Amino acid sequence: MLHKHYYILLIISFIALGSCKQKKEDILELPSNTSEALNLKYAEGFTITDNQNFKVVEIKNPWPKADKTYKYVLISKENIAKTSFLKDEYDGIIITPVTKIVVTSTTHIPAIELLDKTETLVGFPGTDYVSSKQTRQRIDNGQVKELGKNEGLNTEVLLNLNPDLVIGFGVDGTSKSLNTVKKANIPVIYNGDWVEKSPLAKAEWIKLFGAIFNKQQQADSIFNTIESNYNKAKQLAKTVTKKPTVISGALYKDVWYLPSGTSTEAQLLKDANLDYLYANTNASGSLSLSFEAVFEKAKQANLWISPSYYNSLQSLEDANEHYTNFEAFKTKSVFSFTNTVGPTGGVLYYETGFARPDLVLKDLIKIGHPELLNDYEPYFFKPLK
Repeated sequence: MLHKHYYILLIISFIALGSCKQKKEDILELPSNTSEALNLKYAEGFTITDNQNFKVVEIKNPWPKADKTYKYVLISKENIAKTSFLKDEYDGIIITPVTKIVVTSTTHIPAIELLDKTETLVGFPGTDYVSSKQTRQRIDNGQVKELGKNEGLNTEVLLNLNPDLVIGFGVDGTSKSLNTVKKANIPVIYNGDWVEKSPLAKAEWIKLFGAIFNKQQQADSIFNTIESNYNKAKQLAKTVTKKPTVISGALYKDVWYLPSGTSTEAQLLKDANLDYLYANTNASGSLSLSFEAVFEKAKQANLWISPSYYNSLQSLEDANEHYTNFEAFKTKSVFSFTNTVGPTGGVLYYETGFARPDLVLKDLIKIGHPELLNDYEPYFFKPLK
């Protein structure tokens, strides 16, 4: 969207009301040679540039095929009073550290908790989906307000909360609710962690939250630990030569949906040293196949991991008796995360899986190579009974 270029001085005056002038030497100019980009090892969907007096965040890929880069300024209260910005260049000016935040996906919650900023969360759409004990306590105490559904946020409640920032989730950027929030001068950052191409890239979005809360070093340290744990588990899996074959997904309205070979799910199976039968496929989304095609290829698969939303062997059989003809069903080697839920039914994997790929990987290694992790108790995945 094009606007006529004009400057707006964003000034918080700590002087008398009558004083609206500012000394020229107090205006902070954008440093020409002192900016430093945050080191990101895996994530491709965002960047953070430190300009000494403020940071600039760019969200490059908030949803598939996004045609715009969103830019935000992160700046302290002290520096906002001495700084001018070109309005057209930024999609939001965010005062840091953020003290009141609304997020719109359960995948955003772990980063807040890992950074010890749980008390900043004031609103969420669909609070029953939240599994975390810390955040559930705040919800039960009335400290996190219910905001309806992500597709149609209760903007009246949200605006009354007056958060410093809303972390949005969108598939195309056309959310009327979030547009209403932006018009009320509440910044909205679109989080694109779900679009990333690798498990560690998704986890690295904790660094965005680190910048928002002025906890960059802590965010870096947390991510480095997750990365180290992930790579150690990956190297451990490589020590075995036998790779169990794996099938995934299930039918939905006569179509069998399962991860493509370029998905993060397929990457996790590969890093767990498992032989995913569709590892060599290439698609931007899920594969869509017939039952007959999957049965022909995967009827002898050793393991069946993530059979859609089914939570028991009986529910699988009730849905389609032909599932019982798979070898993995016969040997009760069907594993899912659907039964690991919070007190109100929220599935823990959908909340924590992105943030902790090291735990997901260990779960898969435990399933495929149990001898490698004798004392490990799976965090998400359990066998269906």
